[in-house]
Amino acid sequence: MLSPLDTHFARMLERLGGESRPEVLLAAALASRQVGEGDVCFDVAHPPSLVDGEGRAIEAVAWPAAEAWAAALRSSRLVAVVTGGADDDGRSPLILDGGNRLYLRRYWRFQQQLAHALAGRGREIRPDVNLAALRDGLDRLFGPPASSGPDWQRVAAVTALLRGLCVISGGPGTGKTFTVAKILTLLAEQAHERAESVPRFTLVAPTGKAAARLSEAIGTAKKGLRCSDAVKQSIPDLASTIHRCLGADPENGSRFRHDENHPLATDLVLIDEASMVDLALMARLVRALPPHARLILLGDKDQLASVAAGAVLGDVCNTGAPHEYSAAWAEMVYRASRQRLPAARDASRAAGMHDAIVELVTSHRYDAQSGIGHLARAINAGRADEALAALAAGQGVSLVEPRRQGKLADEVRRRIVERYAAALREPEARLQLSALESVRVLCAHRHGTFGVEAMNDLVTGDLVAEGLVMRAGARTGTPLLVTRNDPSLRLYNGDVGLVAERDGEVRVLFRTPDGGERWLSPSRLPPHETAFAMTVHKSQGSEFDEVVVLLPEQPSPVVTRELLYTAVTRARGTVCLHGTREALRNAIERRIQRSSGLRDLLWQGA
Repeated sequence: MLSPLDTHFARMLERLGGESRPEVLLAAALASRQVGEGDVCFDVAHPPSLVDGEGRAIEAVAWPAAEAWAAALRSSRLVAVVTGGADDDGRSPLILDGGNRLYLRRYWRFQQQLAHALAGRGREIRPDVNLAALRDGLDRLFGPPASSGPDWQRVAAVTALLRGLCVISGGPGTGKTFTVAKILTLLAEQAHERAESVPRFTLVAPTGKAAARLSEAIGTAKKGLRCSDAVKQSIPDLASTIHRCLGADPENGSRFRHDENHPLATDLVLIDEASMVDLALMARLVRALPPHARLILLGDKDQLASVAAGAVLGDVCNTGAPHEYSAAWAEMVYRASRQRLPAARDASRAAGMHDAIVELVTSHRYDAQSGIGHLARAINAGRADEALAALAAGQGVSLVEPRRQGKLADEVRRRIVERYAAALREPEARLQLSALESVRVLCAHRHGTFGVEAMNDLVTGDLVAEGLVMRAGARTGTPLLVTRNDPSLRLYNGDVGLVAERDGEVRVLFRTPDGGERWLSPSRLPPHETAFAMTVHKSQGSEFDEVVVLLPEQPSPVVTRELLYTAVTRARGTVCLHGTREALRNAIERRIQRSSGLRDLLWQGA
């Protein structure tokens, strides 16, 4: 359960801090372990369960009683006890908060800094907006205000212009990127109105793939904007990764050129796919913002959280109560856009961070008859019977149950191989790469019968038999997924390339953000892996025409509602789920629970 790093950390504290009580040392090791598991801290009242290599829960552990455990921690010289937003003593390596959550000091500081920065920006009202020009721009870009109910895209635009922070959450096809393109247009028009220079916009995403998709989406949205050519030209359509934007040190990925002492030269930072951004990276990025800059977080709060520690977007959007706007903010939105918001139940509450959050709810990709839309909504709502009914009805979605234990159903195997074979029969490498990007096998685990490694071996073997992939040596025909950032090569985690021949030599083809081609020697690539199959986590920020989702045979803590929702919504056209009905039910009924104090810092008592 504990890695060598976890146990070494606890033993180091034992030597340096003179602490010998086993329950304190165990808690220290667990604080280290939980960061690696995606938690920001170790929740003393809810110790972790043990799982095997395939993610199955195994024998329970008799943990110490929570109150006695917390009392031991409070009396330890290794631990600083803090409550709310109070600061720590600056010396203790471990922090225990009022909710009996134990932190490594570094992650406590990240959480404190981020909460303080977001709360401050969330309360900020921008005084420099010409409301008459804003109303004209809103009517031109969004049409007249709806009388039947709020146009949430319009509300998001007003929020982004009038506040220092705007959080826009919405599922696939709700128009998040198109809304942002219009927000940038309105800000540029405000600058033209004041005869000022155009604001400097910075567009970022957590992975190279997500950045490329953001660039493409903004470029497409710009073409249909009803604004002057001068304004269109002021809107960038080239996004970068967060690491690239902050100036990551190639030798040390946790060190960056930009911070509070060397802030970014920007007036607005937009973070797309914000659900994928971990606590540490989000804190560093927000810390590097100049005080005057606006911040927009864009993403789907219901998707999987980041692979690293934290669930920032989920914590920010989870206010602990049904979302409502303050009366003061509702009045300001009406004055700015003639758009009425639902009446606030608490009319006495002043405009605050609640008012900086907007959720887009209408999907323009999945209509009421869409099988994927119906399935995704059922999964997100936790309604397993409705999800099974959607799969039975078809409309682009299906459930195939394995006929034999440990064996991929023949029809699913044929379907996968046929799609990839068709892609690799395209006449040119660039066409093959595009075709390969239209289909993907998504797995919950890396290991195990239906894990990434087994599926990549299976598909590769079938395509070798077809004469379309080389198993050894050149490995031509193999798609590769970059798994580590390499700024010197401008390759980032999530980028996908194709091994192919060029002028008689084996090279790897990558697409550039502007649609061009890059050919690199395989020997130069950063760490990478075969990409016929990938984990659902790795698929975030990507979209495919067709997705095949493989559920493990045994119940697994890894397979949750959020994972299933994320996998299904990677598809634009069709989804095939491979697994038992019981496995599907187990996934829908299980939620991700990440330990973090960020939500309490932002919303407790709000």
